[in-house]
Amino acid sequence: MVGRPSRAVESRREIMDGAAELFSRQGYRATSMIEIAAAVGLSKATLYHYFRNKEEILVRLYEEVMADAIENAREVAASVDEPLEVLHRLLAYRVQTTCERQSMYKVFFEEEEEVPDELIRTVIEQRRQYEEILRTHVVAYLDALRFPPEIDVTVFVNSCLGAANWVYKWYRPGGPLTAAQLGNEIADYALRPLAVQRPPAPEASARATTS
Repeated sequence: MVGRPSRAVESRREIMDGAAELFSRQGYRATSMIEIAAAVGLSKATLYHYFRNKEEILVRLYEEVMADAIENAREVAASVDEPLEVLHRLLAYRVQTTCERQSMYKVFFEEEEEVPDELIRTVIEQRRQYEEILRTHVVAYLDALRFPPEIDVTVFVNSCLGAANWVYKWYRPGGPLTAAQLGNEIADYALRPLAVQRPPAPEASARATTS
């Protein structure tokens, strides 16, 4: 049985969430450690017990976003056989998490210039890995079609990610769709150019081969 997170872990989570909210509202540079401490009900001294400085909090936010994205992509790719379903699940999850953690994703997309150079190189590499998983499954799906549409895979993947990522700008909680429902809907729209036709069923392919 998995136990409850330690109080230290819970405190770090609360600090990161509080900092993300402040960074998203007033910007990273305009936010002080004193404001972060006040937002989460800690003294400044206690806050420094968990994080050395504001930059460390920002770095942890970036690391968390990318680690979650990579972990989800690898899990889905390893557990789902159909390439189109892999793509749908990845995009739907990206939209859902962006909506559910809107402040954190706003920081992730808008405060990149504040991140140390060594971390940015890591983030760029992780993005490349994530995008490559999507590219691999787009290519696998197209290869299985008898008459694949002419699609630039790189442009298509970037367009899908743009549609998924941009929701942090306009999503408002309390609307007619939940974050999960919105994720499924945007994934449906984004993948429509691929979903116009399906690969032949294995049985049909076998019959065509032997006839």
